[in-house]
Amino acid sequence: MSGPLVAILGTRYRDFAIEERALGPLGATIVSGPGGTPEDIVDVAKTADVVLAGSRPRFDEAVLASLNCTGIVRYGVGTDSIDLDAARRLGIAVARVSDYGTEAVAFHTVAAAAALLRRIPDADRSIRTGSWGFADLRPLHLPSHLTAGVIGYGRIGRQAAEYLVALGFSVCAHDEYVEIPAGSGVQAMGLDDLLAASDVVLLHAPGNKDGTPLLDRNRLAAMRPGSVLVNTARGSLIDLDALVDGLRAGRPARAALDVFPTEPLDFAVFQGVEDRVLLTPHMAWYTEESEADMRQKAAEEAVRLLRGEPLRDPVVSPQERKALR
Repeated sequence: MSGPLVAILGTRYRDFAIEERALGPLGATIVSGPGGTPEDIVDVAKTADVVLAGSRPRFDEAVLASLNCTGIVRYGVGTDSIDLDAARRLGIAVARVSDYGTEAVAFHTVAAAAALLRRIPDADRSIRTGSWGFADLRPLHLPSHLTAGVIGYGRIGRQAAEYLVALGFSVCAHDEYVEIPAGSGVQAMGLDDLLAASDVVLLHAPGNKDGTPLLDRNRLAAMRPGSVLVNTARGSLIDLDALVDGLRAGRPARAALDVFPTEPLDFAVFQGVEDRVLLTPHMAWYTEESEADMRQKAAEEAVRLLRGEPLRDPVVSPQERKALR
């Protein structure tokens, strides 16, 4: 009997060596495609036993109904590209990899915050236009004279807070669901109080289930004048139009963004405040090490699906799938 068929969709990896090492002992055959349209997905994955998917492929109910797979494993955390209710109804398990990239995202976030607090992009632009000196960059302050607020105190938020404490910042944090332990060097604080107290705010929270922004116009207006905002978590966390207005008013004065409500980003949205934003293309999670870790964990989850073993990080579990069939 032939081995299982595994479809890999929506990735840009140079090869599938990591997946082949994990799936090879099962005699699996790997097929791949861009998964950019429903037709692309079905053409490649219709007869697959398991699908490994990047963020681009969209699995709506019609697409899911056209597949014969046991389950879908997302490379990464987000599953908003998959109609989870339809997956449950159709008996398709869904898993993800949520515990990768902690060090990379925290490092990227703190690096972006430091760059803006030190006005490094502004200094670079000044020199490139023939200027010299730092009079226009005043005032700059030491970390020991600044307060950093961390919104979301999960794995990444905790790591970022540790970096900030080590750099000398006074650090406060807010999380509706996670207790900030005493003795951590981090002060627990309500969201509105944190926004008013912080010179730099780092977002590490999940998005609201209904898609409404956590930082709306009123909360952005409550930030300190001259403050910095960094978002490497979810594009839906910030009302982007309100942020542009806030940047014009100096609340916050600058923002570093790695995630956006719609990707790829239309840069025109920042017209008039281009010099007040530091933008990166959803890359905070990426290092060679974190990518390899994510791929290995996704491939191992696919192996568990194929073997009928308990999943490590289920969103729609095989038990739900069996109960509905």
